Amino acid sequence: MFDFMMATTPEICVELGRRLRARRLMQGWTQVELADRAGLSSGTVKNLENRGQASLESFVQIVASLGLADDLGELFRLKVVSIATMEKAARADRQRAPRRTVK
Repeated sequence: MFDFMMATTPEICVELGRRLRARRLMQGWTQVELADRAGLSSGTVKNLENRGQASLESFVQIVASLGLADDLGELFRLKVVSIATMEKAARADRQRAPRRTVK
């Protein structure tokens, strides 16, 4: 099992590309077919699958074309572990980040 906590950024990107390739192959699509469905070039799909390199927008287009957009819903969602954390999360939804002071 891949350990995201111990991996470097490039390793995570390559792993995500590998996982998307596996999903594409499960659907029986070629890279060209996926690119057509996503409205991207086949080179973009190839770069993501082989090197883990693509823009965030292209990544999301590929994910959506594979029918995996729902899986993005839990990404970066605040996890509540205590009442204090719940209160802090609720305040964060209503507040802006503090302004930086110029020195």
